[in-house]
Amino acid sequence: MKTAVFLILAAFVFALFYVRLSPTSAEDWHVAPQALAVGDYPQMGGFTAVREAGSVNLLDVERVALATPRTKRIAGSVEEGRITYETRSLLWGFPDYTTVSLVDGKLVIEARLRFGRSDMGVNGRRVKAWLGELGL
Repeated sequence: MKTAVFLILAAFVFALFYVRLSPTSAEDWHVAPQALAVGDYPQMGGFTAVREAGSVNLLDVERVALATPRTKRIAGSVEEGRITYETRSLLWGFPDYTTVSLVDGKLVIEARLRFGRSDMGVNGRRVKAWLGELGL
């Protein structure tokens, strides 16, 4: 019984460290968005929103994104027209990647998970919160 408990605890600790310490390859996540019409596109483990940008620019998005807890920029710039952010969950530190682009007057926000199959709606809620902060 003690061995089983020890093995379960060891597996838990290994998984925790694996998720938190796995290196991120920004090139894998900092990719150009698909050409989509204005709308919301929920996917398994992710969420994409496309809006008419109006007067919103990437500096506005940067302000909102970096105000989100546990979020940092990992690639891109305002000048490039595309920025990718990493947001980690509080308990496990699961990374989610959100790429924001301005393409032909449209703001495209694509959020997706790295580990697992389902994000339990976290990415969609974050994208919608950012859009709300931006007035879109």
